[in-house]
Amino acid sequence: MLHYVIRHGQTDWNAQRRLQGQKDIPLNDTGRRQAARNGETMLRLVGKADDFAFVASPLSRTRETMQILRQTMGLDPLAFSTDDRLVEVSFGDWEGHTLKELRGVAAERLAARGADKWSFIPPGSAAESYEILSWRIGAWLQSLDRPTISVSHGGVIRSLFRLIGGTDPSEAAELPIPQDYVLAIDTDAGRLDWID
Repeated sequence: MLHYVIRHGQTDWNAQRRLQGQKDIPLNDTGRRQAARNGETMLRLVGKADDFAFVASPLSRTRETMQILRQTMGLDPLAFSTDDRLVEVSFGDWEGHTLKELRGVAAERLAARGADKWSFIPPGSAAESYEILSWRIGAWLQSLDRPTISVSHGGVIRSLFRLIGGTDPSEAAELPIPQDYVLAIDTDAGRLDWID
């Protein structure tokens, strides 16, 4: 089955390289332009996408990206669903900080993260590893019963590369995830391709 996955557009925290996780940070103007560009790409790829379901993470940056994308495609901007399973990985107590800031207060924990980024769980009761995130993304994938266009987050897309493409965990954890490209996924063939 064919699906398209889009990472939300840029936020100020993305630009500042802050760990964003599940903090509800809005798009900035660059992010809005990226969302419109991805809408143009989707219109070129699937037209009005009559056969597709549209779903987003419930965070505001993903919902606004989806609204802009759908509006650019000539569709009702609000006619999509959300799914809590698509929310970004939680960085726990580290959310809002840059890695540079954390080096001054948590150098040992950062070294542990560097040794096994996929399985590392930051401090904080709600924190997750990419491995834990991949469990809920796998459940979401299993629930899809039709071609889908989704807007989610970098960690979610890293999980998709691991689950569908069989990407090694250490490589998946470090993949660059662009905000101005569309990821085409063929779950039957186990194939993932970036489209600009």
